[in-house]
Amino acid sequence: MGHSILLKSEAETVLLARILLSKLKPSDCVLLEGPVGAGKSALARAIIQTQMELDGYKEDVPSPTFTLVQTYETSRGEFWHADLYRLSDQSELEELGLVEALESAISLIEWPERLAGLTPDRHLLIKLSFPDNSEHRLVTLLPSGEAWDWIEEVPFSF
Repeated sequence: MGHSILLKSEAETVLLARILLSKLKPSDCVLLEGPVGAGKSALARAIIQTQMELDGYKEDVPSPTFTLVQTYETSRGEFWHADLYRLSDQSELEELGLVEALESAISLIEWPERLAGLTPDRHLLIKLSFPDNSEHRLVTLLPSGEAWDWIEEVPFSF
């Protein structure tokens, strides 16, 4: 069963990122799904930048559209931000190190359908969409596997 939240601003996206970050731990896999421009990179960026702020530094967090993967070392552990849109072959996932990262890092993966059979059984799917063609974002949290009970504590609106 999913938990949906309507985000009306960038500030609300950051609030959601803070909530998600407070619960994420190494080996957690977050799959970000939605059309181009829905805010997948913005949410991933907000999660990573929030951790950087907690660690006392600030760094640019570019979209991994062209590099496919960006990694960040933090006090919470390693973060992997992947954008699989341009993935040309499944073998690239291993070459990139993403298969190993799924076991140890906090993984934020855009275009997760390209993972095919490599999607971990335990993951959090976050679907982003534009409700009623508005500028707002509807975010639906869909947990798979155990240890996602905290999702019920996420507010439905900010």
